[in-house]
Amino acid sequence: MIVAELAEARPTHFPSVPRIFEKIHSAVLGGVQEQGRVKRLVFAWAVAEGRRARARERALKPTGATDRRRHDLADRLVLSKVRGVFGADLRLALSGAAPIGSEILEFFDACGVLVLEGYGLTETCAASTLNTRRAHRFGTVGRPLPGTEVRIAADGELLLRGPHVFAGYHRDDQATSETLAGGRLYTGDLGSVDADGFVRITGRKKELIITSSGKNISPTNIEELLRETRWIAQAVVFGDKRSYLVALLTLDPDEATKLAEHVGATADERDALSRHPAVRAELQAAVDAVNERLARIEQIKRFTILDHDLSQSAGELTPTLKIKRGVIAGRYGDRVDELYA
Repeated sequence: MIVAELAEARPTHFPSVPRIFEKIHSAVLGGVQEQGRVKRLVFAWAVAEGRRARARERALKPTGATDRRRHDLADRLVLSKVRGVFGADLRLALSGAAPIGSEILEFFDACGVLVLEGYGLTETCAASTLNTRRAHRFGTVGRPLPGTEVRIAADGELLLRGPHVFAGYHRDDQATSETLAGGRLYTGDLGSVDADGFVRITGRKKELIITSSGKNISPTNIEELLRETRWIAQAVVFGDKRSYLVALLTLDPDEATKLAEHVGATADERDALSRHPAVRAELQAAVDAVNERLARIEQIKRFTILDHDLSQSAGELTPTLKIKRGVIAGRYGDRVDELYA
């Protein structure tokens, strides 16, 4: 499992895709949930102390003796143990290739692990924007790197220009003309830029769901929230030209044993957890919790659980563990149709 391997490897620098940070986050919180009430309360208190300490630090406010003692205790009891998951030598963590939840970044930051998010494409020779230690804002991919110009088109698409933008696709003039225009790269990503220059990615233009009522919804943010649940490995949201949203969910193989124990599944039932009524109830509770954080039009009304996880070898995930939405829609279209029956 990645969590155990990471602590053993003891990296000094850890660039990774969001799914790995999500799994670490889920593993830590899952372990806490298995503890008694007192330990869960101590954990919550310690993380809150970590958040307050980081806020004081960034506001350049002096730390009083009482605050210092409280944080030292929180660090000794909880925060240092979370940092220990990354090993003893971590100096810098980076996340890219897909969106990551700001709550996950804020949690690790409270524990003393600053994960910096950046953004770029193959067509931009890697990074175009990046959060840094001195200038970062959770929920954004940072400010443009030197020489990079960012503009938002009228339809919300993120446009880039700079010396790092490629000259075009090899022997494909049509694709080049569709992507490059007026010296700007049309990224296909939707986003915004705040008053301080921090760039926020809100979804993929081609993945935008347009419901039957004409509402535009980005499925990426909803899927990200669903994956924060301990038992869920992957989530794929559908709803284009439909009156409500549905989701395909998969169970996390690394958590299967604990999930079976949690729901009291017998040995004979463990090979069919996706069909176990108690598992269904667990995931329904998780979906309900996510729905409470979403606007009504964005809420998941129905879902189905696949009996296997999505995989790169099956052509369902990219090398950076992003879902291949078209492949999944074609392969499991009948399951999606059943949710609307």
